[in-house]
Amino acid sequence: MDLSTEALVLSLRQHGEHGAIARALTAERGVLTGYVRGGRSRRLRPVLIPGNHVLGRWRARTDEQLPALTLELLHSRAPMLGEPLAAGAIEWATALTAAALPEGQPYPRLHAALAGVLDAIEAAPSARGWAGALARYELLLLSELGYGLQLDRCAVTDRANDLAYVSPRSGRAVSAAGAGEYKERLFPLPPFLREGGPAGWDDALAALRITGHFLLRDIAVDRTADLFAARERLVDRLERAAG
Repeated sequence: MDLSTEALVLSLRQHGEHGAIARALTAERGVLTGYVRGGRSRRLRPVLIPGNHVLGRWRARTDEQLPALTLELLHSRAPMLGEPLAAGAIEWATALTAAALPEGQPYPRLHAALAGVLDAIEAAPSARGWAGALARYELLLLSELGYGLQLDRCAVTDRANDLAYVSPRSGRAVSAAGAGEYKERLFPLPPFLREGGPAGWDDALAALRITGHFLLRDIAVDRTADLFAARERLVDRLERAAG
């Protein structure tokens, strides 16, 4: 393997006394892992911050060998670490991507969407501009991994109009008429998840409750509790900011 390409840093863990193992998301090869010599040094620690846009070179003699990875910083999101909401969102989005995606499988739509979410977070650290985008990213990730929600037609009437809820069991949309007496058991469906456009605070939080339910149910298998604890902390901060 000898690959040079742009990537988004997803995660980092210490390896040995001075090195680190990094995971990064590329457009053409998906998630790639590599060993960064001196990754814990003062020079490289600022480069290896999750969310950073880098130029990486992965080199290995065989496919079974962990590649050596060298990195050049293209764009740093380190300034966002001083913004609690922005830092929490970047931590969650990158950690989720690192944990959920299999190694070496391309997900170009997710790469583009994650880059867009990170840009939105950087542009509006207060969260009004990116909370809805984060929910859309989670929805796309579910879809790309085969757990997509069906929000185009009512699960009860099979009609495409008046869709107002999402079933927590099936992940399908339900119309106001189709919900009947069971509407209290359903998630309200924020219109922007189907129609696009900006999302207000209430709609963004409602969307995050939906995606969080399905991420925990379908993606959290064999994942550590710490991963979703980061999301809970973020959503709690968003609710306080909206309140």
